[in-house]
Amino acid sequence: MVYRLSLPLCGFLFLGLISLVGCSPSATKPGVASGSSGGQDGAAKEKARTVASESSPRSSLEALREGKPAAEGPLKEVYFDYDKYDLRADARETLKASAAWLKSNPSARVEVEGHCDERGTNEYNLALGAKRAQAARDYLVTLGIPTQRLSTISYGKELPVCREGTEACWQKNRRDRFAVQSAKPTS
Repeated sequence: MVYRLSLPLCGFLFLGLISLVGCSPSATKPGVASGSSGGQDGAAKEKARTVASESSPRSSLEALREGKPAAEGPLKEVYFDYDKYDLRADARETLKASAAWLKSNPSARVEVEGHCDERGTNEYNLALGAKRAQAARDYLVTLGIPTQRLSTISYGKELPVCREGTEACWQKNRRDRFAVQSAKPTS
């Protein structure tokens, strides 16, 4: 009886081990996006990733993992009023400049990061950050940027740039940040 139970169990474990050995290393590497390569070989893909990461700001989460501040890029942050996700006049002007840059760099893809200050629950701030990122994305689309080039993510209150309990600090945290995912210089 024990032999019958052990054989299927051993077979299952063996198949599991074989499937793990067969996985590609890039499938388990954190922070690497998957997608079609358009015929590039591995070295060319790695070079393209390196060039993109050197020429553009990394995401706020990647910067946190590395223990460094998120790099500034060609697209400036926009800020929001307390408990709001509608775009202020100054944010619209900043986004117009961002749209102009995106139009002159047609291969650039951007992740819009929504951030909040520390007040409110995690769930509420994640939802508010998502609405803030979506508001900026929607406005960029109205300015002629294709939706395929824009993605959104909410970090809520989890990645503040300022940690003091003051209104001036909270204002710095109520923002959308724009991380350029890939960009090739125009010639």
